[in-house]
Amino acid sequence: MTPKFSLCVYCGSRPGATPKFADAAIAVGRWIGQNGGQLVYGGGNNGTMGILADATLAAGGRVVGVIPRSMVEREWAKQDCDELHVVDNMHQRKSLMAERADAFLALPGGLGTFEEFFEAWTWRVLDFHRKPVALLDLDGYYAPLLAFLRQSVGHGFMNDWQMDMLTVGNDVGTLLPQIVEAALRSPGGMDTSEI
Repeated sequence: MTPKFSLCVYCGSRPGATPKFADAAIAVGRWIGQNGGQLVYGGGNNGTMGILADATLAAGGRVVGVIPRSMVEREWAKQDCDELHVVDNMHQRKSLMAERADAFLALPGGLGTFEEFFEAWTWRVLDFHRKPVALLDLDGYYAPLLAFLRQSVGHGFMNDWQMDMLTVGNDVGTLLPQIVEAALRSPGGMDTSEI
């Protein structure tokens, strides 16, 4: 069956310091599956990445993993994905994930999560795609980052309209329907020749 939507989720290859991070990953995966969606993610079986993928599969959703060959062993590639794409490098990983997604969501995570999220947001600002980009600000995890970004606007290195392209929420049941609905209304299309 064709999924109703495809959500790219960036999250950690570690579980985080408290169970709330795993709980959030479970809630996101469950929501995707219960609403007939497809998860596109980094293909790992560790940390919140693996938890998210397991929850999506358990709830009946499809899972598409994309992982660089050099990271298959390091992140213990999740072999029971509906599709597991092993690519040559990070550029191919991010491009394929973006092509397969209708929207982008970052959960709490580390450097990889930040880097991939910022790239998706930058591509949106540059009009390489018109897909929603969102942050799940669980218990204020991203509050210092958002304050810094607003400071960047104040210093003239960013604009309010760039901030307006970012959707921020702290409740899975509210944020996910919001970005999926926006994605389904949007022309979306990604011109990968511009990347």
